[in-house]
Amino acid sequence: MPHNESSPLRVVAVSGSLHEPSKTTALIRAIVDEVATRTPVAAELIELTAIGPELAGALRRDQVGPGAEAALRSIETADLLVVGSPVYRASFTGLFKHLFDFVGQYELVDKPVLVSATGGGERHALILEHQFRPLFGFFQALTLPLGVYASNTDFDGYELTSEPVRQRIQLAVQRGLPFVRQQGIPAEVRPSSYVGAW
Repeated sequence: MPHNESSPLRVVAVSGSLHEPSKTTALIRAIVDEVATRTPVAAELIELTAIGPELAGALRRDQVGPGAEAALRSIETADLLVVGSPVYRASFTGLFKHLFDFVGQYELVDKPVLVSATGGGERHALILEHQFRPLFGFFQALTLPLGVYASNTDFDGYELTSEPVRQRIQLAVQRGLPFVRQQGIPAEVRPSSYVGAW
């Protein structure tokens, strides 16, 4: 459903972390907070620490628990997804993938998705390009131009303290929001220069 600019942007953030507290959750909260500085939002945070037990034994969507089903419906009806996972065995966590295994194959078509990840070192940043983008490419989602990666040294405990990462968040949101807003404009009336207008 296209976003109506007169209503708050429905932002659904999904943390693939298996721990709480979590650096990944802190990162995606910072991203959502940045979105909220630029446009009114109605935000929802989905944490695998909360719904993971409802997913673990499920082989089909009709086997997931009510909390997981509610999370899946939120993902499918969001105006903007902000997703993140710690790097685990060179990829996102297995439960993160398992959650998206139950998302309807065509429910994310053209849906804007801002990807993020956390890891032990800078080399893990490639997860954004080699894991997240192919996953959401399968769904035909609109993966936004810039992703955000943060390593352990960018945090003090579970608080994001790195100014370069915060600047990256600001740039990712600044460059991504025009694509989100464009989803609320019928294709036949979009000016050809709309995306470049910002």
